[in-house]
This record gives sequence, C-alpha cells and structure tokens, in this order.
Amino acid sequence: MDILNDALKAVTNTVSGFWPQLSEKPRMVDGKLRPCPGTPNCVCSENPESQEWVEPITYESMNDDKAWALLKKIIDDMGGAVQSEENEYLWSTFTVPLFGFVDDVEFRLDKTGKVIHVRSSSRLGFSDLGVNSSRVDDIRRRFAGKQ
Repeated sequence: MDILNDALKAVTNTVSGFWPQLSEKPRMVDGKLRPCPGTPNCVCSENPESQEWVEPITYESMNDDKAWALLKKIIDDMGGAVQSEENEYLWSTFTVPLFGFVDDVEFRLDKTGKVIHVRSSSRLGFSDLGVNSSRVDDIRRRFAGKQ
C-alpha cells in the first residue's frame, strides 16, 4: 500500500505544479476571515448571512491553547500543511490527491465565543463538488470527537 501511496503523491506533486500559484498570501481583513467571493468553491463561518456560511468549530470544554493545538494536529492528521500562524490566525493548505488542486484553509481563534472560525476555498475553478464544505465538516467532527 505504501508503494501506491508514494506513486499517488508523486503524480499529485507533479500535476500541482501546473496550477496557478497565489498572487497574494491569505490573510485576515479587519480582524476577520475574508468573505467568500460568491462562488460555490468556498465556505466561511464568519458571514452567517451568506450562502457560503458554515458553522464554526466550537470548543466549550477545553481551554484556548489546547483547542488550537488540537486543530493543528487534526490538520496534520488530515494531510494538510500549516503555511503560516500568527496572532490567533492560521493558514493551511490541502492538496486534492491525483489532480493536485490546492485549497487554502484558514482559521481564526475567537476566545470570547469559544469558537474557531474557518474559511476553506479552492484556488482554481468555480465549483468544488462540495469538497471544501465536506472538509470543514470532517474537521468539526474530528474536533468534537476529542472534547
């Protein structure tokens, strides 16, 4: 099975080099995650009035530091890579196997609300067939299972 996984990773890494790179590093705007651009390949928990809204990740039963550490472990367990972390903000990337599409997944720790806001967006295309929404649901389930 390792040979198959290694081969799949090699193909994914090769193909992902063909897709466009970011022109600008993801970041927060006015202390919040950026809103989605109105396309179905993006979801965000910061804008409850938008069609792209998803629930944030809650962590009522643990402290802030433990919740943030658990989030980073879940990202790693799911095959994501933390690209940048600063002041209660984290930017990670996930590469879709075989096709090499890169998705940017951002998080903002809201200590007052005891939630972690999330934004997951594809870099390329218009529709992602629900991949970003499913990823956020998976992160939320894994998080809830550890509380």
